[in-house]
Amino acid sequence: MSATGDTPTAMRPLIGITGRRIRLELIRGGDRRYGDRCTDSYMSDYAIRIAQAGGLPVNLSYETDAEAVCHWLAGVVITGGQDLHPACWGGDTSVVRDVDPRSNPMVHDVERDRYELALVRAALDRGIPVLAVCRGMQVLNAALGGTLIADLPPGAVRHLSPEAAPTDGTDDHVVTFEPGSIVAGLFGARAVTNSWHHQAVDHCGTGLVVTGRTADGVVEAVEFPGAPVLGVQWHPEWMESDDPTVTWIVEEAVKRL
Repeated sequence: MSATGDTPTAMRPLIGITGRRIRLELIRGGDRRYGDRCTDSYMSDYAIRIAQAGGLPVNLSYETDAEAVCHWLAGVVITGGQDLHPACWGGDTSVVRDVDPRSNPMVHDVERDRYELALVRAALDRGIPVLAVCRGMQVLNAALGGTLIADLPPGAVRHLSPEAAPTDGTDDHVVTFEPGSIVAGLFGARAVTNSWHHQAVDHCGTGLVVTGRTADGVVEAVEFPGAPVLGVQWHPEWMESDDPTVTWIVEEAVKRL
């Protein structure tokens, strides 16, 4: 048993978290002699929230083979970040710039796309719980053959918020949930959330259903009925309040132990 007498440490589920890869030259104060070498970068807030919820967070590099690691993981979190390459979902590839994603982490990153798509598919094949966040929800959709809205028009609901993280969002960004869905069970009928995205799910991939939208119709949550799969367009790791989706992924992962 643990020192506190709680759940044995060995019973805490391993939750894999994806990230991105950048050159060390981007880190302020770094030694220039190593500037051309790369480092893998992960948002610490995911790991902090998962650990607080009782999980064991594990950061996954692109070399962590998706099929092999899914033999060990009890849950997967596909994180936010830059746009998914339009070739992954049938979009307009003319918008892609010939810029190295290692030196500019906001441009398309084919290597990251390839890894996360493979990881989602491997997790789904093995019935591993998946929490897909912002870009991650779009990766989940593309992995199942869905399409995206390339650029949301401005409107009454601000989806690309100017607010700094962490924040619980603003009153214009209210997400309404479908009765009987995972998110309705976690939040109730609706919730105010943060928002930092300019793309969104258009047509759902095979098996996915929309379970949350804002008043302008933008998709904010998707699920795979009958499976522990949840995609959310907001950032639970950057909500100022505790977001129940993080507890959900840990609790679902515990069921696999």
